Amino acid sequence: MLHKRAVRPVEVAGLRIPHTPLAIAAAEAARALLPEVVTGHASRVFVFASLAARQEACACDADTLYVAAMCANMGLSAAYAHSMLRYEIDGADAARTLLQHHGAPSGVVDDIWCAIALHMTPGLPEHMSPLARVLSSAVRTDLFAENLGAYSQAECDQIVAAYPRGAFFKERMIEAIGRGLAHRPLSTFGTVGADVLERLDPDFLRTNFCGLILGSPWED
Repeated sequence: MLHKRAVRPVEVAGLRIPHTPLAIAAAEAARALLPEVVTGHASRVFVFASLAARQEACACDADTLYVAAMCANMGLSAAYAHSMLRYEIDGADAARTLLQHHGAPSGVVDDIWCAIALHMTPGLPEHMSPLARVLSSAVRTDLFAENLGAYSQAECDQIVAAYPRGAFFKERMIEAIGRGLAHRPLSTFGTVGADVLERLDPDFLRTNFCGLILGSPWED
């Protein structure tokens, strides 16, 4: 679905939306390459993550968090139609290229790269940086409604009013992920992407960890 021309909100749920050159570049790149269902998700993730960071009183720069949210799913775009990497890695690489172009410090670049690369890996982000923790948490909130009770009804209403989920968001989001993974099924081994392909592709066969061990050429 093509993006409609719209004025970017100045403030959502009491949070100012970054409007620096870096933030604008991240938003424009996402809107140019990704379907609206994905960029809407990214926008809500930014606000949920920012609210979570404020609740935890953890230091997460707004621009840093915005770039991480906007670029997290960049690997699902047609720009990576020939990549065989995990799509999270492609998103992390896209963020790194953007950040380096804007002269971001290497520490910031590394933090965002790791946060994006791990944002769909259960059990790891919460043990990494504050950025990785709140980004992954916000993704789960928008997709699964996990920890939704940590936000007020007014905050949730304002987030959805600014960035509507739209009809059949759940199905459309799954389909968007599936399109980005269809050409690289082997990259989903050990990831939640395997669940997506198993649902959408009747010919998809998961790589089995036990099978790899038992089928190895080692002679014991």
